[in-house]
Amino acid sequence: MQGQLLKFAAIDIGSNAVRLLFANVVADGAQPVVQKESLLRVPLRLGTEVFAHGRLSEEKADDLVKTMIAFKYLLETQRPLAYRACATSAMREAANGPEICARIEAETGIAVEIIAGKREAEVIYSNHVAENLEAGISYLYIDVGGGSTELTLFAENRVVASASFDIGTVRMLGDLVSATAWQALKGWVKTLAAVHRPLAAIGTGGNINKYFSLAEQREGKPLSYKKLRALYTALKSHSLDRAVAVETRSRRRHHSRRPDLSGDHEMGRHPGNPRAASGLVRRHDSHSV
Repeated sequence: MQGQLLKFAAIDIGSNAVRLLFANVVADGAQPVVQKESLLRVPLRLGTEVFAHGRLSEEKADDLVKTMIAFKYLLETQRPLAYRACATSAMREAANGPEICARIEAETGIAVEIIAGKREAEVIYSNHVAENLEAGISYLYIDVGGGSTELTLFAENRVVASASFDIGTVRMLGDLVSATAWQALKGWVKTLAAVHRPLAAIGTGGNINKYFSLAEQREGKPLSYKKLRALYTALKSHSLDRAVAVETRSRRRHHSRRPDLSGDHEMGRHPGNPRAASGLVRRHDSHSV
C-alpha cells in the first residue's frame, strides 16, 4: 500500500450549499496525505426556507434530489473507493428532513446521514489538525457554516472541548440568530479562554477563506484583527449588489455572493480571544464531511 493513490469522495449537504468532493489519499509515510482532486459546489440555500418555516418546500426538495442524482452519476464515473454523505444544520431542523433523505436513498442509492451539531464539531479532530499546531499555545478552531458554528478547543495536542451553536451565515442574513444563541457562544468562549492562554484562532469555511482572498493574504500568514475589521466594515457599508461587484473585481475566480463575515468578525473581536485580536487569526482549508 506504500505510495498507492486511493480516491475517496464526500458529500456535504449544508445550509447554504451542497458539495461533492473528490480527494486522493496517498498512503506514504506515517500519515496519509490527502490531496483535493475536485470540488463541485451547488448553492441550493436550503437554510433560507428551513430556518424561516421549519421545513423544505416541495420545489426545494426536488432541487436537492436532482442535485443528488447528478452526484450519483459523477460518483459512478469517478469510482471512488468509498464515499460518505452527510447533512448538517438545515436538514437537522427540517421537519421533513428524514423523509427527504429517504427519498434521496430510494432514487439514488446514496444514504445520507443527518449528523448532530456536536458530531459535526468532532469531525474536525479527525482531520488531525492538532498534530500540526505549535506546542504551548491553545487553539480555538472556528467553522462558521450556513446554519451553525462549530467550535473546537485544542490544547496540549488534544481536543479539550467542542460545541455547536445555531449561528450561521444564512441565519444572519435572514436576521434569524437569537440573542440567546450569541450569549451562549460568547459565554462558552469566555469561560474556556480564561484558563487556556495564550489562545490563537483558526478559521475554516468559505467565509474566512473569502476574507483571506480579499485581504490578499500570503499563504501561512495570519490575518490581523485590524485588517479583519477593516474588511468587515467596508463590505458592511455596501448594498448586496455593490458588495458583489467589489468582490468580483477583487477575485473574479470566486462565485458571486456577498460573504456574511459578521460571525468571523465577532469571534475575532471577542475579549476572550486575545491572540486573535493581536493578529493570530489563521485560515485552514478543510473539505472533509
